[in-house]
Amino acid sequence: MLLAEIESFKSIADLYLYLDNLFDQDNTDDQLFASSYLRGFISISVIEFGDESQVPSKALAASIDEKLQAARTELSPQDRKIVQDYWLELKETFI
Repeated sequence: MLLAEIESFKSIADLYLYLDNLFDQDNTDDQLFASSYLRGFISISVIEFGDESQVPSKALAASIDEKLQAARTELSPQDRKIVQDYWLELKETFI
């Protein structure tokens, strides 16, 4: 299933399952890199908000945004753009 086809995830666990399943599908290296990189930031923020049963919320997305911004220098400009573009698409599923 394409990310554009998903309106929202019912829980963080569902989001993790989606991200894990990307490796079993025909995705680009850039998509796999961005999803793996973002999963780490999602996991860090989820701990602050509860557990994997929570709904991906706008507040959680804001926390992830802050952490990504703080880590900007970890990535090359090209990789940062790949991650940012994927995050903007994924963030639309947070309610």
